[in-house]
Amino acid sequence: MLKIQTFEVNPLQENCYVVSDDTKECVIIDCGAFTESEQNTVIDYIKDNGLTPIHNLGTHGHLDHHLGDAAILKAFKLLPEVDECDGVFMENPEQAASQMLGITLNDRLPAGKLNLTENKEISFGAHTFRIIRTPGHSGGSVSFYCAEENVLFTGDTLFKGSIGRTDFPGGSMFQIIGSLRELAQLPDSTVVYPGHGPKTTIGFELAHNPYMDR
Repeated sequence: MLKIQTFEVNPLQENCYVVSDDTKECVIIDCGAFTESEQNTVIDYIKDNGLTPIHNLGTHGHLDHHLGDAAILKAFKLLPEVDECDGVFMENPEQAASQMLGITLNDRLPAGKLNLTENKEISFGAHTFRIIRTPGHSGGSVSFYCAEENVLFTGDTLFKGSIGRTDFPGGSMFQIIGSLRELAQLPDSTVVYPGHGPKTTIGFELAHNPYMDR
């Protein structure tokens, strides 16, 4: 059984997830922890629970989802992993920090691995995530789906009652609508863990989200 720990971090209230199972292996998803206190909270949770991180995954390359990558690299020797289409966001984080968030970075963030592709499987412990490409919020947005536990991590593609912005470089309303339609094919009971805000389900979004249909 998966244990999903959520950390709401940075000025944009981004959701960082640590997902583990009984084997004590875990993955980190969207580590946007900005302050030293936020970073230590995530790292201490992992260490205090005896977890072994296997992957540091990014649903996309926007900086608010990667502000903690240098701390994760230092603590666990894990580089962030994203889709290659979002490599441009990972290559110049200082510029993104200044232009998008109006902040100055204290540490150089690692560019990471551009290795997440459609239908690739990410394994840890006794569980597997399938990567679903969900472009629209960014060109390289992906979602992580665990069929055996019926959970989905959508980044900024799908929120409770809403969707991610498409006016950033590489964004596309046409693409995000197609991505949402693909996610809508998953079971109604699928629990959705978004990049911002509370969790939801595919069934709830089909009933209440004006952007979702089958």
